Amino acid sequence: MATKIYTKTGDLGKTSLIGGTKVPKSHIRIDTYGTVDELNSWIGVVGDYAGDANSKVILKEIQDRLFTVGSSLACDPEKEPLMKIPDLKEEDITLLEREIDHMNDVLAPMKFFVLPGGHLAVSQTHIARCVCRRAERCCVNMQEQDIFVEPLVIKYLNRLSDYLFVLSRFFSHQLNVPEIPWKPRV
Repeated sequence: MATKIYTKTGDLGKTSLIGGTKVPKSHIRIDTYGTVDELNSWIGVVGDYAGDANSKVILKEIQDRLFTVGSSLACDPEKEPLMKIPDLKEEDITLLEREIDHMNDVLAPMKFFVLPGGHLAVSQTHIARCVCRRAERCCVNMQEQDIFVEPLVIKYLNRLSDYLFVLSRFFSHQLNVPEIPWKPRV
């Protein structure tokens, strides 16, 4: 018999962190790793639209790193040293920076703010960027409330949102879709 997906343990509005600590489902830690999970889903959508093999590989790598981030956020920091939770590494950020630089090498310099749109791949990548920024804000909020969050997580999410912005521009370039300039009313 297959294992049942439902446990009923959260029916009263509480959930367990990795390590067993019970917290309300409305806890900022739960909201934060839920936002990272949402981001991971959007990265999957972006990967489905990616037309080149390199972007697909990098996006899969990012999804793996986001599971690492989620594990870190879902863990009771007082119990984490006793467990084997995967860690982010500075090299994960370097990878994003290297990819940003490679894409920027083929992109025209930005001369205006761009509006999301022109192709579903571009629009969906901007949605992922926005969710990434929200995840970053949640982590900063945790930090401001003196709730432990690994500083490298915030740095990674910050760089990831930059990567996603450049990736949206790169998709426009690959698809030969003009970027939509923002023309403010005067």
